[in-house]
Amino acid sequence: MHIISRKKLLESGKLYGPKAATSLDSWFRIAKRARWKSLEDIRQTYPNADSVAVGRGDQKRVFTVFNIGGNDFRLITEIFYDDQTVLIRHVLTHSEYHKGNWKK
Repeated sequence: MHIISRKKLLESGKLYGPKAATSLDSWFRIAKRARWKSLEDIRQTYPNADSVAVGRGDQKRVFTVFNIGGNDFRLITEIFYDDQTVLIRHVLTHSEYHKGNWKK
């Protein structure tokens, strides 16, 4: 997979500390070697990954959310399986994620 952008992962690691940094780096290394074709493929490695639809109709977007760092953080991505691209949208703490502001 082509990951866009690692910079966001590195910045989030600095913001949230060593646990986040280590977990995000591990995710990056696994994801860049992956050839995911569906959420089911992702769940072979990340069983708790989930799909979240946001918006309606033509404005609907589907995000894949990964639990990172022992469920302390959420990595929110948008994955384009056809061209093997992952867009990093947000890295949030568990509590920030549940506030739902990232959906706006």
